[in-house]
Amino acid sequence: MLSFVYTIKDKQGVHARPAGLLVKSVKELDSKVTIQKGEEATEGTRLMALMGMGIKCGEEVTVIAEGGDEEKSLAAMRLFFEENL
Repeated sequence: MLSFVYTIKDKQGVHARPAGLLVKSVKELDSKVTIQKGEEATEGTRLMALMGMGIKCGEEVTVIAEGGDEEKSLAAMRLFFEENL
């Protein structure tokens, strides 16, 4: 299991468009990806659950990759977050 912490920079937070792109990106990976905010966590493939977390600009999330090629998956997620959120 590998992880990183990211502070959301998008002024609208995790809204429909980037959440949809995130789900699509996670589905292409070999690892299970979990997004965690505080005590709340969800799989990166669950669009409504991601949006329901209410992640806002300035909040920190932890991105966790488990199984498969964790290093490659986590690198892809880090790039996605930096480019989109």
